[in-house]
Amino acid sequence: MESLHSRVRAVWIVRAVVVACVLAVAVAAAERWLVDTLPAAALVAVGLVAAGVGIGHALVLYSRWGFELQDDALYLERGVVTFVETSVPFVRVQHVDTEFGPVERALGLSSVVVYTAGSRNADVTIPGLRPERARRLQDTLRDLAVESEGEDAV
Repeated sequence: MESLHSRVRAVWIVRAVVVACVLAVAVAAAERWLVDTLPAAALVAVGLVAAGVGIGHALVLYSRWGFELQDDALYLERGVVTFVETSVPFVRVQHVDTEFGPVERALGLSSVVVYTAGSRNADVTIPGLRPERARRLQDTLRDLAVESEGEDAV
């Protein structure tokens, strides 16, 4: 099972801190307009607790995220509270994209997005890959999808 690049933790931590800041601002705005009785320390505590939970989630998620190319499918395992195992048969792959978000770009990472036939979970994202690894994986998945054309999907 292949793991993600360790820098993906920083991407997830940045996201968690941004969400915690937005939550703290929302609570502060609601407090000012609705309640006007919470001390400032409580508002800071909300932000710190949310950031702590998000950072903890990011660290645990990194240790539980992996993927592998099997004989006939892309297999992924991930999750913290709910653990998800996904198998994407190559015959179901429609197309594959490589994405570079601003934080990922700053950290030298990218994501591979695999779009599949079907409506439920029609795409699967593999985050936290070095750009060269993402391109190799994209090419490999594309080649395997083309090779599997004409086969029946599971």
